[in-house]
Amino acid sequence: MFLKGISCAGTRLYFGTDSNSINWKTIVNKRIPVTAWIPHYTLATFFQDIVAGFTVGLTEIPQAIAYAIVAGLPPQYGLYSGLLDCIVYFIFGTCKDVNIGPTAIMALMVQPHVEKLGPDMAVLITFLSGAIIFVLGLLHLGFLVEFFSYPVIAGFTSAAAIQIGSSQIKSLLGIPGKANEFLEAWISVFKNITHISWWDSLLGVSTIILLILIKQVGRYGNRNSRPEFSTTRNILGKVLWLCSIARNAVVVIIGTLIAWILYTNGIKPFKLTGNIGKGLPTIQLPPFSTVFNNQTYSFVDMIKQYESSIAFVPLIAILEHVAIAKSFAKGKTIDATQEMIALGLCNLSGSFIRSMPVTGSFTRTAVNNASGVQTTLAGVVVTAMVLLALGFLTATFAFIPKATLAAVVICAMIHLIDYKAIITLWRTKKMDLIPFIITLLASLLVGLEYGILIGICSNILFVLHSSARPSIEIEREKFPQGDVFVVTPSRSLQFPSAEYLREKVIQDCYDPKVTVVLNGKYINNVDATVAKNFKVLADDLILREQNIIFWNFKMNVRNICKGVDQKLVDFFKDGNLQDIIEAAAPNGVPTLMVRF
Repeated sequence: MFLKGISCAGTRLYFGTDSNSINWKTIVNKRIPVTAWIPHYTLATFFQDIVAGFTVGLTEIPQAIAYAIVAGLPPQYGLYSGLLDCIVYFIFGTCKDVNIGPTAIMALMVQPHVEKLGPDMAVLITFLSGAIIFVLGLLHLGFLVEFFSYPVIAGFTSAAAIQIGSSQIKSLLGIPGKANEFLEAWISVFKNITHISWWDSLLGVSTIILLILIKQVGRYGNRNSRPEFSTTRNILGKVLWLCSIARNAVVVIIGTLIAWILYTNGIKPFKLTGNIGKGLPTIQLPPFSTVFNNQTYSFVDMIKQYESSIAFVPLIAILEHVAIAKSFAKGKTIDATQEMIALGLCNLSGSFIRSMPVTGSFTRTAVNNASGVQTTLAGVVVTAMVLLALGFLTATFAFIPKATLAAVVICAMIHLIDYKAIITLWRTKKMDLIPFIITLLASLLVGLEYGILIGICSNILFVLHSSARPSIEIEREKFPQGDVFVVTPSRSLQFPSAEYLREKVIQDCYDPKVTVVLNGKYINNVDATVAKNFKVLADDLILREQNIIFWNFKMNVRNICKGVDQKLVDFFKDGNLQDIIEAAAPNGVPTLMVRF
């Protein structure tokens, strides 16, 4: 019963007035979450975690190999990335569903650097990303991910998926050469269209069809694995569901078996993955210098090569991880600080065994959740499976057809493209489609790092424009003293909107010898620029023989205006508006009211 409450919830801390009042047990449980639930761990829960870990492992092994190839790394690097990270997250992670490991987006972001200076570039940025994420977590700077709006995230994720899928078309069709950028990949395909390998194409397309069919069969199995059905029907449903969950492993095994049978009989129709480094990685310091093409590059040289990636790789890792954790939190709060600390430690530790950057994987996390995972111990089972694969199956992995791995990646990317974003943004706020499209196109045509930066800037421009042009409603109302103009801004005012407000009042509320009343009901705060424009507005209205009254303003706003001009305080009034208007126009002169 206790384990139902583990999930992603954080724990409140109490710090008293002296060191003796600090609850050290609570602090330890918060920063090392495994200590909170492991004393209550049960055998039944252990078996559930084994099933979940085994299922996720069947998904992670083929994905890890495929993502290493996407990154331009030897296949074993993907497997190295599935070792220490799961163990570290088991100790420091707070969300039972999250699976940490290599992902397509991380692979794509390190690929250009691997191509320039080799695998050491992937390992070093793993170390640097881990250090940056860990420090950001210690400094409670998780709010940085709030600058990534939904349209920008959806555009970036969709662009990354399209680019990764496009880069795999060559392997799917057996076309030679390298092309990893979106345009470059498709140009390469059309230029080499006559060099298509029909055997690779047949295997790749068949694998995609098989993956789709197995997924549909899994849905059928899930509907039939219910207690009210017969035992036979229930068991069959669970078997079909398990095959669907582990469909990546199923198609890789089938493709490998076909290739092995053909190659042992002297038939070589497919391009294969090739030899994979056997055995476990050695523990060593991350490479702070590297030798590539007989040229030595120092740490500074390597840092220069990363350019903006040194900032965006950790930020994207945080964004991906926190978003996944929130998706599976099921209404519980996320301790973003602890998750960042855990993710940072996962990357730091992985860099000592030649890992590529890791973060939360949405696909494997969904599999973990669907498999009934109970705690983060399931990650240890995944690590055990990866260890077994490295120890005993590397010779077999050499027979995995590249077309099969390409099909696995392409199918995963199809589900990563956020199709629903367009419909959602169209139904909610059509203007949000602009930053979505800008991010999508910029990421595809310019590059992922610059694409997301351009997307964020475009989104900020929309926010600034909205801040500079607040909604202002103008009405004309009747009072005993005469007609009154009512101008109502919808929110607080800041410096971008100061001049716009003044011009709006001057232009739309012109009526000589009429008092202007500014109602500050919705204005909770202003800055010096707005206060200065209040003064200028008052001077302008007085010059054209109009009085002005600031009505219903909060005290903090009055104090700011007082700092601009002491005399401005005389214009602020409180009380019944009709009494204020009557006092301002004792001779029955019509008044003008501007209400915020």
